[in-house]
Amino acid sequence: MQVTLRHWQKKDRFILAALANNIRIWNNVRDRLPHPYTIQHASAFIKYCRKQDPSPVLAIEVEGQLAGCIGLELQDDISRISAELGYWIGEPYWGRGVATEAVKQMMEYIFEAFPVLSRIYAKVFEYNKASMNVLERNGFHLESVQKKSAIKNNEIIDEYVWVKFR
Repeated sequence: MQVTLRHWQKKDRFILAALANNIRIWNNVRDRLPHPYTIQHASAFIKYCRKQDPSPVLAIEVEGQLAGCIGLELQDDISRISAELGYWIGEPYWGRGVATEAVKQMMEYIFEAFPVLSRIYAKVFEYNKASMNVLERNGFHLESVQKKSAIKNNEIIDEYVWVKFR
């Protein structure tokens, strides 16, 4: 199975909307990902991503088909050497190692495209063991557990902070 990362294209909006409009994905990401997720949301997101150079947010492809999204939220001020990693995989691609390979490739891209970065971290909801496994397989280590630090679906939950250094 070939997993590749690439820049977003306008034509991705239809498949992006279809993949992202999934409550099972939304349950594991920040609330700023709209649900339901429409073609209009997808178009605006792609337009935003295409304006950035280098782009901190990339499309994940499996065998030439759009399969998900991976990106960075660059920090600023005194934290400008850090970035938060986030990703999601479309449900048809779950359980196939796509996220593990995408994170591996993203880490290579990050340290080349963003040389100032020395610390990449990811916050994972307490119940998302699959994502924790993806990070651990890519050399991240558990830095902390932020107790009762997030609210998702009206439930207060812990966030696990995983980190990897340059």
